[in-house]
Amino acid sequence: MFLRIDKLPVELPVSPNIDPIAARNVQELLGGRFGEMSTLMNYTFQSFGMRGRDKIRPFYALISNIAAEENGHIEIVSAAINSCLNGPRTEFDPAHDPESAHWQNLPGGSFSGHYVASAQTALPLDSRGMPWTGDYVFSSGNLILDLLHNFFLENGARTQKLRVYQMTDNPAARMMLGYLFVRGGVHAMAYAKALQELTGVEMSKMLPIPNVGNQIFPEAKRFMEGDLHLKLYRFSPDDYRECSGLWSGTAPAAYTEGIGSTDQFQFIDAPPSGGDLAHLAGIASSFAPNYAPEEIFEIAQKLYQKAKD
Repeated sequence: MFLRIDKLPVELPVSPNIDPIAARNVQELLGGRFGEMSTLMNYTFQSFGMRGRDKIRPFYALISNIAAEENGHIEIVSAAINSCLNGPRTEFDPAHDPESAHWQNLPGGSFSGHYVASAQTALPLDSRGMPWTGDYVFSSGNLILDLLHNFFLENGARTQKLRVYQMTDNPAARMMLGYLFVRGGVHAMAYAKALQELTGVEMSKMLPIPNVGNQIFPEAKRFMEGDLHLKLYRFSPDDYRECSGLWSGTAPAAYTEGIGSTDQFQFIDAPPSGGDLAHLAGIASSFAPNYAPEEIFEIAQKLYQKAKD
């Protein structure tokens, strides 16, 4: 089973303007081969099918726990896309005349699906508009092979995030990227440590891939200064504590880069405190949540009050 917390892993700044080009580029990090949907579903199906899990519980707990965090990564990438597509507006857009809607002159490179299919919100697609597919899932049943694939997947994801970072200066997109540089680094290091336990091979010596430290990105450095690169969170009220044994000890100097208050890996027995989701105001010309939503809002308020009573 899964629990859900109504927060983002970290609060994002609001995009100062509508930026459909950034939104399209960031889509690759959601629904592409190396996107967050792929990391989530790879780790989830590996955990579903792990044989002998009671006897190899620390490795099962690690993959399962990271899979749970990846749900939040899907949410934060989607939030960045939504911010880019909606900008800073917080009030309902009452432009009721579809003939005068502003979609007719979208900048070149925009993805029309964001406007036609989803009312200016994220979709499970890559930057080309191709849908995410289960063909991206690798679940071999061999623990070492799956962990090796996960190590590769995290570093492939980091490579594409670095490229997207260079393609945008949007603050919502870049803050999301800085956070995921750090958290993806935790996952890559965790898989490296698990592989070393099983094989003796020091996979961590290969990191970072590409060989560009997170500290050069101001959005990532601020999270490292809070030791976020050393923390593995537990995303369950009672389960998955067994992976704490894999995430312990002193981090390599190249990994800490001299930033933060410690060089010790930290297992945090709770999820991160998180940040609030941005408000997505309605758009009449998109019929979202409805052309004239007053009746829906009134019904919702009555239900909300009933739930509080």
